Amino acid sequence: MYNKQLIYKSGFVNIIGFPNVGKSTLMNSLVGEYISIITPKPQTTRHRILGIVDKYNAQIIFCDTPGFMIKTAFFMQRIMMKYIERSLEDADIVLFTTEIGKFFISDKYFSILNSLKNINKNKHFLILINKIDKIGVEYDEKILYETINYWHRIFPHSEILPISALKNINQDLLMDKILCLLSEHPPYYPKGLLSNRSERFFVNEIIREKIFLLYKKEIPYSVEIFTEKFKKNEICIHIFSSIYVERDSQKGIIIGKKGNYINQLGALSIKGIEKFFKKKVWLKLDVKVCKNWRSDYKSLKKFGY
Repeated sequence: MYNKQLIYKSGFVNIIGFPNVGKSTLMNSLVGEYISIITPKPQTTRHRILGIVDKYNAQIIFCDTPGFMIKTAFFMQRIMMKYIERSLEDADIVLFTTEIGKFFISDKYFSILNSLKNINKNKHFLILINKIDKIGVEYDEKILYETINYWHRIFPHSEILPISALKNINQDLLMDKILCLLSEHPPYYPKGLLSNRSERFFVNEIIREKIFLLYKKEIPYSVEIFTEKFKKNEICIHIFSSIYVERDSQKGIIIGKKGNYINQLGALSIKGIEKFFKKKVWLKLDVKVCKNWRSDYKSLKKFGY
């Protein structure tokens, strides 16, 4: 067990993996705050998001990243993959997160897994098998052992830890392992800081999360949020956010007949923003068209990519 009274430690612990394995759930669980949005749809996470934990005489900087993509159709997706590369470069510890019952045996995964073998040689590299709370529900224990053996064959020298980010199973063991592996170093960020991201960023992410939950098919992937105004006082927060889509037809879908969808979206977003900031929120949403923004450098720069 890690002795929490010893020297001060600090470092970057970066969470990587394929889509929908629970990276953002793990991030939120470890940080103790809901700072990475979560939906059942793949590729919900678009940005590199830091969550900072100050305790145990240490500062642990967790980093959530987009899921690995085999093909990138848009400039935005290539930028997302650059976030992963950057996170691997500056990581002190890499948490490669997968899930029980997942076997990436297709040739299309070979290059990604092969590149991770090189990372494994130079970094503290832990393999986390997530969602073990499904044992007894969807899987029996045999599947867990098969999953462990599969990853042990690919990364024979890496430690493997079964966890459940959703149910906090083995989270204490994971935190102890992280604290043991971190090096002596002063804090990188001022104490008490939750993330390196702005308040507007979290507003954008919460609205985008609700779009993922409310709309179907390609709409969530074609949408970006830009908060034009954010004014906070002691009583409430006044927010004006624009929803950008790529086509006029998508604008109509976002608004819905007689505004029914945009009204639902506003109500869901207000609830999420109020929960995050713990203040009353006044929110105005507008829908705009920015054609092919996912492949336009200037638009992506405006949106923070």
